[in-house]
Amino acid sequence: MDTPKGLGVDAERLFRSLSDLAAAVLDRAGSPELAGVGVGCGGPMRWPEGRVSPLNIPAWRDFPLRARLIERFPGQPVRVHNDAVCAAVGEHWRGAGHGHAAMLGMVVSTGVGGGLILGGQLVDGPTGNAGHIGHVVVDPDGPPCGCGGVGCLEAIARGPALVVWALERGWRPQRARQATGQPTARDLADDARTGDPIGRAALERAGRALGLALAAATALCDLDLVIVGGGLSQAGPLLLVPLEETLRRHTRLDFARRVGVQPAALGQQAGLVGAAALVHAGTRYWHGD
Repeated sequence: MDTPKGLGVDAERLFRSLSDLAAAVLDRAGSPELAGVGVGCGGPMRWPEGRVSPLNIPAWRDFPLRARLIERFPGQPVRVHNDAVCAAVGEHWRGAGHGHAAMLGMVVSTGVGGGLILGGQLVDGPTGNAGHIGHVVVDPDGPPCGCGGVGCLEAIARGPALVVWALERGWRPQRARQATGQPTARDLADDARTGDPIGRAALERAGRALGLALAAATALCDLDLVIVGGGLSQAGPLLLVPLEETLRRHTRLDFARRVGVQPAALGQQAGLVGAAALVHAGTRYWHGD
């Protein structure tokens, strides 16, 4: 089932499509007994109320998603959290972070987000935004960020920002996959793999910014492990080598040197697994009731 798109799509029509999709999945699975409903949704949102205003879904602005799902699934626990938090939870519950007490899971894609695990449990913060590493400042004189700040990690390392930076410096993509012909970060990474110097410089710049932010997070939170996921992480060593080099350059204290960096193990399924964990392992990952 396709999600409705376009300017004519309103909040209620979108929710009906979501509800119909859930019903179709349950029917296909033979109408199993539900343990609950877990949701990872793009931000910003008001947590734990689950009122969502995802930037990529204009129809939902302060939409009471959790309340509506409680109406749709009466008697079931319904838990809604940020999609990057769910990805981090999924990796900790069933992925590369399993067994680690202190972990930061981050998503590097159209935005940069994350979730923080300390003492083996998700740390929410009072507004549910703990671990939001995308707005750690890595360059006080850097580019403006969509949050209104300057020099945030997200302003430098998110995919669309890399494309803009590269185009401004003369990058001419060998091809653009999208039907619109607009180049993407994936195109940039593909060109970097074939030796394009601007593409390689863009990914190196992003990797350095990520390394700086992670060095600060490691010192602050005494992390065991950082897991890097999201579409841009598929660039592999072109991004992760400068990240690792910068991280090591700036983690000089003995306790900080032990931090490891691993790519996400669950791929695009991490957020779904994490949403399930909000229900099935709620005492570790859900504290919103």
